[in-house]
Amino acid sequence: MTATSWEGIARAAAAAALDVPGVDALQPALSDRLALAASRARHAMTTPDKPPREVAGIRCRSTPDGGCHVEVRCILHTDRRVVDIARQVRDEVKTAVTACLVQRRTVGSVTVLVTVTRTV
Repeated sequence: MTATSWEGIARAAAAAALDVPGVDALQPALSDRLALAASRARHAMTTPDKPPREVAGIRCRSTPDGGCHVEVRCILHTDRRVVDIARQVRDEVKTAVTACLVQRRTVGSVTVLVTVTRTV
């Protein structure tokens, strides 16, 4: 898949995760933060009128069977049980990513790993 395809999948996963009640935000990893900072600096120097692309808290990679493995890092509210929110995030992200793969005529399994980094 191309970089734009992965970006679309990551954006769909992020939107699905953020739509789950109890999810406050997505937490980027340190490598994501450093890459984003470098991207913003490069982007500001080359095209200052367009915002940089970013999908924080989501990491996607292909699997040998043509599917996708998605890692989601969430910050949650504590108004519900954390395990219930994490399960719902996993289910919603899996559904969204599967739909993206079907649109691209890619067949393969989708696995989702949800990590809760913090509760507020």
